Amino acid sequence: MAKGKKPATYEDLEALPVGWVGEILEDELVASPRPALGHANVGYVLSVELGGPFRLGRGGPGGWWILYEPELHLGRDILVPDLAGWRRERMPKLPSPEEPFTTLAPDWVGEVLSPSTASIDRERKLPIYHREGVVYAWLIDPLARTLEVYRRGPSGWVLTATHEGEQPVRAEPFDAVPLELGLLWLERTPASR
Repeated sequence: MAKGKKPATYEDLEALPVGWVGEILEDELVASPRPALGHANVGYVLSVELGGPFRLGRGGPGGWWILYEPELHLGRDILVPDLAGWRRERMPKLPSPEEPFTTLAPDWVGEVLSPSTASIDRERKLPIYHREGVVYAWLIDPLARTLEVYRRGPSGWVLTATHEGEQPVRAEPFDAVPLELGLLWLERTPASR
């Protein structure tokens, strides 16, 4: 943050124009426009693919709460990951429906990369997630068609796998059920190839 600049507040988040997503990272307001369709598709498909077996126990082990774009208040930072999951041992029940945010760091986060947010997700948000004890992080790039899987190490994130293409993969912590990677990617138009 620039010297002499006052820390961002929740009121700064509320003052953003409709359609913008705001976060406070290290006292600085970071605002991004709504994501492109490829980004939105990844978030939706992952919610469906992980939600059935891991949240609802349909065809999988259950035991997780998985939420789309939850607001996290972690220390002075306010983050909105694309997806987040908590093991039910750590969060036996979800907060009440009227709660606007949670202060309990998730066990897993999934960030869908956009050209405008990739450096923020990698360089600013991942260190905060590590500091707060998040155990797993996925970075999904719908343009490169890749899924990077990270596990928390003692001094930083450890890349455990990079998946690409359309084949089924098993990615921790959700490796009990294969994930059809090809479902995450929208069909490319001739102009985008």
